Amino acid sequence: MNQKSQICIILFAKFPAQGMAKTRLQPALGIEGAAQMARQLLLHSIEQAVATGFTVELCVSPAPTDPCWQALDLPDSLQWSAQVEGDLGFRMLGASQRVLKSFEKVLLIGTDCPSLTVARIQLAAQQLDQHDAVMIPASDGGYVLLGFKQADKSLFSNVSWSTASVAAVTRQRFATLDWTLALLSPLHDIDEPEDLQYLPNGWLDSHVNIKVDDS
Repeated sequence: MNQKSQICIILFAKFPAQGMAKTRLQPALGIEGAAQMARQLLLHSIEQAVATGFTVELCVSPAPTDPCWQALDLPDSLQWSAQVEGDLGFRMLGASQRVLKSFEKVLLIGTDCPSLTVARIQLAAQQLDQHDAVMIPASDGGYVLLGFKQADKSLFSNVSWSTASVAAVTRQRFATLDWTLALLSPLHDIDEPEDLQYLPNGWLDSHVNIKVDDS
């Protein structure tokens, strides 16, 4: 069995609908600009994931059958699934358990981190050859990638998602399980106006609605 069939990337995504996507960026980018940024982050994340050569499953809301997804012209190689009801942890656990029935390793990623490149995803995957799990923390206390060879419910239960404690709590859960964890260098998610400084060069050129903070 080759590496491509061993690893599946599950990319959790919501459709970048105007007025609903990246709302915390609206003070800086405007409603339309925030939606454009969400779309750009989504397409970039998919591009990087597909370029690894691994199987990529897009786990989405709304469901893959919703016509909105047709407007994005996404790669034919993508696998698709619908996000189930429940909090983020329940959704990640369910998707991981399902995928691990067919793949040896799974990597969970989102669409908020433009620095999560092909090379960094591949490096994370390689860590699973020597470790039980791998994490790329986010600078805000969450994580931008989590990978493992088996899914344990404790990793996703009773976690205060979208808070600064997520990565620390998850690391403690790994320790309790006595799993070895490869911890890679933190990266920056793009969630708040102050995060825009971490965008790659040129990303803001098309966002004409940016407002200057005079404070």
